[in-house]
Amino acid sequence: MKGLGGVKKVVVIGLGITGLSVVNFWLRQTGTRDIKVIDTRAIPPGQDKLPSSVELCAGQWNMNWLLEADLIVASPGIALATLELVAAKAAGIEIVGDIELFARAVTKPVVAITGSNGKSTVTSLIGEMAKEASINVGVGGNIGFAALDMLVNEHDLYVLELSSFQLETTSSLELKAAVYLNLSEDHMDRYDGLEDYSLAKMRIFEHAALAVYNRDDLATLPTRFRHKITSFGFDNQDYGLVMLDGEEFLAVDAQPIMKTSDIALVGRHNVANSLAALALADAVNIDHQAACRALQRYNGLAHRCQLVVNQHDVKWVNDSKATNLASTLAALKGLNLPGKLHLLVGGDGKGADFSELKPVLADLNVQLYCFGRDGNQFMSLVDAPICTETMAEAMTIAADTAQKGDMILLSPACASFDQFPNFMARGDAFVEQAKALQHRVAGAKAC
Repeated sequence: MKGLGGVKKVVVIGLGITGLSVVNFWLRQTGTRDIKVIDTRAIPPGQDKLPSSVELCAGQWNMNWLLEADLIVASPGIALATLELVAAKAAGIEIVGDIELFARAVTKPVVAITGSNGKSTVTSLIGEMAKEASINVGVGGNIGFAALDMLVNEHDLYVLELSSFQLETTSSLELKAAVYLNLSEDHMDRYDGLEDYSLAKMRIFEHAALAVYNRDDLATLPTRFRHKITSFGFDNQDYGLVMLDGEEFLAVDAQPIMKTSDIALVGRHNVANSLAALALADAVNIDHQAACRALQRYNGLAHRCQLVVNQHDVKWVNDSKATNLASTLAALKGLNLPGKLHLLVGGDGKGADFSELKPVLADLNVQLYCFGRDGNQFMSLVDAPICTETMAEAMTIAADTAQKGDMILLSPACASFDQFPNFMARGDAFVEQAKALQHRVAGAKAC
């Protein structure tokens, strides 16, 4: 492996899924190595799966181990500014992450995705495009499988979602293409402002053959990049949009590829995500027919603008992960329906001000359903809202009134803790009831 042949003493910082993948990676390598794990949690997750041959220091740091190591592999959640790691670096010990180990071991093409929002959707979507093209693809990184675990399966293509934390400890990842989707404030407790956060994400372009940025968010434009650059956005350049016979199409260099109305994913933000995915798909020779089939079939990750039922021309969409105002605004932005939107909102509002929804709702043909503890906080946003105690009651009313071309959307703008253990349980309940109610809609009763 590149740059790892002389490593004998390895210390892994942080257990869990990533730490275990690092341990198992080293155990698969030839040659005797001394592997130790440090986790400052008293009972680290995954401790029961750690091989007995690997020593564990739990609940505290062990500086002797750190300073005797040839290589330290830090999990993404461990900041490089941690004093113990600063001391180890000052002693000349190399500190990397699991993605850097992956970079030094992988021999097949890799594409990667970063950004503040939409990473998981784009990563999963490219995976689906590759499968449609009959490519043996591995999808993971910051989503699903740990990158190092995927190497065991010897895929022909790897698609990685990468967080800023993972990129901080990655320096040699060669990519066929990389995309930086967007930038918004996040993890400000770890970075010295937005620019510092963005610089970490920009590391994705360092060894990429193709850099893909967002024309509608120029903070993603790579600087000092010497290789090929392309972009995606809502005009007709590069990967963009064109109008043809009154209908909007995804396009490449102004050549139409498919109607945006045929994308299974819901929301304007997912049109942008689809364009970004097309750019990466082209970079690894996934043909447009396969890519379009995936766009037409892929309903999204669970609880994120996920189309769960489409019967009698009424769509039921689960966006339970929209636990705040910004997420619901993203789901509604640019929404264009032939019929009415039945929007379910409410739950634990966490003291938020929802007035910003009012002008957005005013532009939509919408029936608002307000449920849960703070459902009443939405009542003043529209005329004639429907207030119910539970989500289930709201769904039943929506099912009985929905017509052809309508959408029933759960995008609650609230946490779920007033009535559900978490947003996943709320989303699961929505999916279960949507399947039970799908034949009650007006279109079904008219048949």
